[in-house]
Amino acid sequence: MLEHLELFFKSIFIDNMVFAVFLGMCSYLAVSKKVSTAVGLGAAVIFVLGVTVPLNWLLDQYLLRDGALAWLGPEYADYNLGFLSFILFIATIATMVQLVEIVVEKFSPSLYNSLGIFLPLIAVNCAILGGSLFMQTRDIPNIGLAFNYGISSGIGWFLAILAIAAIREKIRYSNVPAPLRGLGITFIITGLMGIGFQSFGGMLTGDNEPPEESAPTTAEVKQKEEKDIKKEIAEDDKAVSYNEVLNK
Repeated sequence: MLEHLELFFKSIFIDNMVFAVFLGMCSYLAVSKKVSTAVGLGAAVIFVLGVTVPLNWLLDQYLLRDGALAWLGPEYADYNLGFLSFILFIATIATMVQLVEIVVEKFSPSLYNSLGIFLPLIAVNCAILGGSLFMQTRDIPNIGLAFNYGISSGIGWFLAILAIAAIREKIRYSNVPAPLRGLGITFIITGLMGIGFQSFGGMLTGDNEPPEESAPTTAEVKQKEEKDIKKEIAEDDKAVSYNEVLNK
């Protein structure tokens, strides 16, 4: 349970797709002018990531990685289909995006029209593909954690686009300097938000470095010096005794 909670909060705040690895920036900047549009696209991203990451985990475990085909028989244990990762991952993502597009067009035509070309472009959104590739490189051990990672990564992207959309709606009526209007002030706000999200790192991961040894007190220093002096005296006495024996 603790492993799931750590992965959930870490994927949202520390390893955020937008603020940590800068994935999905095209949709983040283009569809963040209205909160309603940002909510619709963010929900679609959560759904697609929540479905495709565990599906691609199954593909990776039982089809793509080295030795994954051992379940077919010992003669297939040496096969490695890793070179097909991109093709199969994108095929899975495109299938889910097509399903989302059909559902949105059916039940919310206004949202479908407002999202425009960016809804089908989820299929080639680097944040969606990045979720599956990060899942693969991090060797997530089971499908439950893979589902957790997909959902939490989607929530992180959703929070990012929702926050910037709300801010952009407010600053539309603010006195922003002319050179910074549009993308200029958006990039500045994104940088500040990224700093805020990264500040959760110390809270969630803690300090893994061993604690530093405290400086010795004056009494401990004096005690150590006395021990060193006594040791030197004892060694001198032994040397004198040894010389006397040799002289005799």
